[in-house]
Amino acid sequence: MTDAATPESPTDALADDPHLGPVVAEHGPVTLEPADDLYERLVVSLVRQQVSMDAAAAIRERLFDAHEITPAAMSDADPADLHAVGLSEAKAEYVVHAARAFEQRGYDHDSFAGMDDERVVAELTEIRGVGPWTAKMVLMFGLGREDVFPVEDLGIRKGMAAVFDADLTRGEMRKRATAWRPYRSYASLYLWRAVEA
Repeated sequence: MTDAATPESPTDALADDPHLGPVVAEHGPVTLEPADDLYERLVVSLVRQQVSMDAAAAIRERLFDAHEITPAAMSDADPADLHAVGLSEAKAEYVVHAARAFEQRGYDHDSFAGMDDERVVAELTEIRGVGPWTAKMVLMFGLGREDVFPVEDLGIRKGMAAVFDADLTRGEMRKRATAWRPYRSYASLYLWRAVEA
C-alpha cells in the first residue's frame, strides 16, 4: 500500500510554465499568508494607491509610528494629523471611511470566509476609496487567497510584458493568466519579482 501523492505546490506547478518557469527558477519558492490584521492590511493598500513604493513605504512608516492603526482609533482620527504624515486629503478620508465601515460591519477574517473572491471584491468596493485594485490586494495579502490576478496593477502589467516579451492588452493578460489557475496570486508574486530590479 502506498501513500497518496503529495499535492503539487504552487511553486512546483508554476515552475513547469514555459513563460513563468524561468522566473520561478531564479527566485525560488514564494509564500502567501493571510495578514494578522485585516484593517491594517487595507490601510497599507490604501496608502500604496497611485504612488511609488518608496513614497508609500515612507508614508506608511510615519502613519504607523504616529497612530494606532485600528478601526476604533482611525474612525476618529483628525484629518490634519493624517495629512501631517503624508496622506493626501482623499486618502485620509478613505482611511477614515474604511475604519467606520469595519466598525459598523464588524469585518474580520471570518466575515469573508464564506464569500468567493468576486463577492469579497463587491463587498469591499462599497467602501469609499476602495477600488478593484485595493480589494484584490486585500484578497491576496489580507485574506491569503491563492487565485487572484490584479491586472489593474502596473507592476503586473510590466511583468506580463517581460515574461511574454509582448505588449498585451488587459484582456490578453487575463486570458494568458488562466494557465496559472488556481495559483494566479503566486504567479503575480513572480511577475512582480520579474521586474523588481
